[in-house]
Amino acid sequence: MSTGDLLNIDPLELKFPFELKKQISCSLQLSNKTDNYVAFKVKTTNPKKYCVRPNTGVVLPRSTCDVIVTMQAQKEAPPDMQCKDKFLLQSVKVNDGTTAKDITAEMFNKEAGHVVEECKLKVVYVSPPQPPSPVAEGSEEGSSPRGSVSENGNANGAELVYATRALADRLEAQDKSPEVKAIISKLTEEKNNAVQQNSKLRQELSIKEQEEKNHKKNEKNAAANNGGFLNEEQPNEKCLFLRIVKLLLGFLSTRNMA
Repeated sequence: MSTGDLLNIDPLELKFPFELKKQISCSLQLSNKTDNYVAFKVKTTNPKKYCVRPNTGVVLPRSTCDVIVTMQAQKEAPPDMQCKDKFLLQSVKVNDGTTAKDITAEMFNKEAGHVVEECKLKVVYVSPPQPPSPVAEGSEEGSSPRGSVSENGNANGAELVYATRALADRLEAQDKSPEVKAIISKLTEEKNNAVQQNSKLRQELSIKEQEEKNHKKNEKNAAANNGGFLNEEQPNEKCLFLRIVKLLLGFLSTRNMA
């Protein structure tokens, strides 16, 4: 805070949280510590870059006035975030009843014999406020911690084994309802019966196939004895039986897969 004879100025540094392509504002508070009307004027070394409202005005006795300084949106950041821009605030006593419309440049002319109080203000760029960092997963109370990860991105092998065993124990510990147990038992029994029937049918099929081979062999021998001609007969019952058995095996195999 500047403690001149006419005005207290707070702050003495204009701090802008710098962000590209965004207008940024900060404020000054001028406090008149006299019993006189005090006129002020704000100048800057870079008027195209800043907008000051109000840039001139009158502070009534024992009162305050706020000045808003707005920096226009910038396309590039300055090197090392350093700013060389400066502001100059001039103040002078004026007659009672003076208003902002009555202020002229001549009032701040020292050569004309006016007592002009001056205060230089610096411009400082600061980093914009950062958003709060998100809470890492697994760090909240009540949640299960995740396994640690090594520098190459692989989880610790011992911890993975431990986690796998813990999951298996939890699954085994879950109680199964009587209805579920009954259904599982029934399905298991049906599966075992189907496997046994399948095995029995395969054995019978093997026997029938052997008998059919022997029958065909006998027919060939008979045909050879009959001049190469076979007698026209009705379909062999054994052949029909073999076809039925094959169909049953196919049905049972499909059921087991389901």
